[in-house]
Amino acid sequence: MERIDLQQLHVWTDAWAADEEWQRAVGDLKSEGLIEGFGISVNRWEPANVIAALRTGLVDSVQVVYNIFDQAPEDELFPACQQLDVAVIARVPFDEGSLTGTLTLDARWPQGDWRNIYFSPENLRTTLERVALVTQELPEGMDLPELALRFILHHPAVSTAIPGMRKPQHVEGNLAASDGQPLPGEVVERLRKHRWDRTHVLP
Repeated sequence: MERIDLQQLHVWTDAWAADEEWQRAVGDLKSEGLIEGFGISVNRWEPANVIAALRTGLVDSVQVVYNIFDQAPEDELFPACQQLDVAVIARVPFDEGSLTGTLTLDARWPQGDWRNIYFSPENLRTTLERVALVTQELPEGMDLPELALRFILHHPAVSTAIPGMRKPQHVEGNLAASDGQPLPGEVVERLRKHRWDRTHVLP
């Protein structure tokens, strides 16, 4: 390829924001036509830890964990992105799978899989209790994955979401949620109470 549309840097702290080395490197890549845009994928549960970098004017997109549980990006990050015209890529839209409605208490993953930590027995139990409450908010004719995606897409700061998919029906369902039909405002407001501010997962 002669040019990459979007190069994203993963793992970030705003302590680096004023460092001229990365700023110069990004500027060179753009001026040489090697990349069209530059983005930063922020650390889990640290959505505001990129705002100083955004203010440099060099960052075109930010990738952040945002879903029905993880609503913290709405506090500071999304307003900053809207002000600075920075695109938002919402990652982990299904909370590592919990918001697909397919997890059970006996769910297990291969050795070394991150979900063994994320969904340790205590975390899994707590998560499934919260998922059950979210399920009570489902509008008629809508399943949980669709609700999860439509919640993300309701926010005007969000440019796109990157859901996982393993089967053709997953692809079809994900695409159907981007039909432009807004999630009713009253449903969005009910989902607000399911915000879950986490800073870590228990082993």
